[in-house]
Amino acid sequence: MDENSQKALGRALEQLSEWKSSFGDWEQDPSLSVSEEKEREVFTRLVQRLKCNFPFHHPVYAGQMLKPPHPLTWAAYAMAMSINPNNHALDGGPPSSEMEKEAVAELAQFFGYGEEFLGHLTASGTIANLEALWVARESHPDKKIAFSENSHYTHQRMCGVLRVEGVKVPVKNDGSFDLEAVNPEEIGTMVVTLGTTGLGEVEPLDDILPWAKMHGIRIHIDAAYGGFFRTLKDSGIIDGTSWKRMEEADSIVVDPHKHGLQPYGCGCVLFKNPAVGKFYKHDSPYTYFTSEDLHLGEISLECSRAGAAAVALWATLQMFPLKENEGFGPILKKCLQAARNMHDLIGSSQKLKAFKKPELDILGYFPAQAETTSEISEKSKAVFDAGMREQSFYLSLYRIPANTFNRLHPEYKVDTEQVTILRSVFMKPEQKAFTKQLLQRIEKAI
Repeated sequence: MDENSQKALGRALEQLSEWKSSFGDWEQDPSLSVSEEKEREVFTRLVQRLKCNFPFHHPVYAGQMLKPPHPLTWAAYAMAMSINPNNHALDGGPPSSEMEKEAVAELAQFFGYGEEFLGHLTASGTIANLEALWVARESHPDKKIAFSENSHYTHQRMCGVLRVEGVKVPVKNDGSFDLEAVNPEEIGTMVVTLGTTGLGEVEPLDDILPWAKMHGIRIHIDAAYGGFFRTLKDSGIIDGTSWKRMEEADSIVVDPHKHGLQPYGCGCVLFKNPAVGKFYKHDSPYTYFTSEDLHLGEISLECSRAGAAAVALWATLQMFPLKENEGFGPILKKCLQAARNMHDLIGSSQKLKAFKKPELDILGYFPAQAETTSEISEKSKAVFDAGMREQSFYLSLYRIPANTFNRLHPEYKVDTEQVTILRSVFMKPEQKAFTKQLLQRIEKAI
């Protein structure tokens, strides 16, 4: 956090402290007191423990989907946490509940749902997807839920939780769904992922929508990872075809704690038809009394939720609009460019080879000097281990079915069922200027 941000936060905390004091004098109970010596000792140990984390904040970290929240975002979160509002009922946090409604309405507008919708924040994308699939089950209780073989594993898991049969749809070489392998009469909802968590692939919503409409099948979009890339739908930088049709889906999930600059946990679920609120109907003998307005707990599977998450998201959207050339657009452009820069640099490398061209900001690649899939896996793991051991770079590993790998790289002999390759997630705009240095470090380790 820069000096100006620190001053702004200091002034805000002073004003908040004045408000807290306005209710009258009081003293903290002695049972809550901690000695200065104990405080210093505990926090000294805490700092040492926290230093054992990987450097998620630095461009050298290109491993998992861990994007540092904006300093002003976590400042807003910390301010709200000093009050600790609960966005279950309006009793628990009237201002933070209103900010949640405003922020969620802005997301709904962004995805094309307009003024009529139902939605709220969640603790995670997993919970958001659980709610979406729960509504899918309640909407078509006797039908199955389908999702591609590249979708997040939690869709299969949530189907198990909901006791509804999940159907994996095969994906063709061109990325399209093999819809002929699916009996449309059995399907109630089809999940389409815009930005898979494996390699950031954008599934063909524009191809699936006509088929789904013809058969009366609901569409749920899992945009937990990729949703904010919709800011670039008209830019020409990405293929905006599927992004432009998101408003035709019945439900959408997005994770502001991924590309939305938020701290964990902040997911969001949106439903196009607010009538699905009937599935949430319940009564509480003690909760909903301070207001006749809608309490967020009345449209959520979760009860207690951190109001601070809503405050932080609201503040972020005030500072960073969901626009192509202002706010989130320029940030995401640099993330895309980082992945593309790395792809182009690897194209000239003698030691590495790209698995495929990235659609978003995730890139898969592997050591090129190998003859078999088993050798590629071994060398990929060795590179991964070298970076972790030397703390010179941080990557992740990704397993691919050998037949899928072979379709794109037939020059390598297949002697395993799966192939392990290297994977980089370029979630930080600063990584655009760091890719050449990152590649040099990786090549040095091979």
